[in-house]
Amino acid sequence: MATKTITDETLETVLKETEIPVIIDFWAECCGPCKQMVPHLEVVSENLTGKVKILKINVDEKPMAASKIGVRGLPTLMLFKVGSIAEPQVGAMSVARISERFGQHIWDKTFLPY
Repeated sequence: MATKTITDETLETVLKETEIPVIIDFWAECCGPCKQMVPHLEVVSENLTGKVKILKINVDEKPMAASKIGVRGLPTLMLFKVGSIAEPQVGAMSVARISERFGQHIWDKTFLPY
């Protein structure tokens, strides 16, 4: 898997130390749409190696980061640039929708994987 799991404790450090945009997937094991997102995020991660870092936080195991950032529904994807939220999105999305929604912040919209 090209995505990496982080914790409440490592979130701020990761965001400060990462020079490329970061998409964080806030998810839970009991969330069906969260599970549907796994292969989509893997495709996006593989297509954008070196352009974006995709991280995951299980909100059941590590709820503090989600609470601090204001996550209210699952799945939630949040794009961070230079440590700040650039684009939030709640709900399951296809690879094309993820690419469309976050592309302007990561790449020049021509990175669609088709």
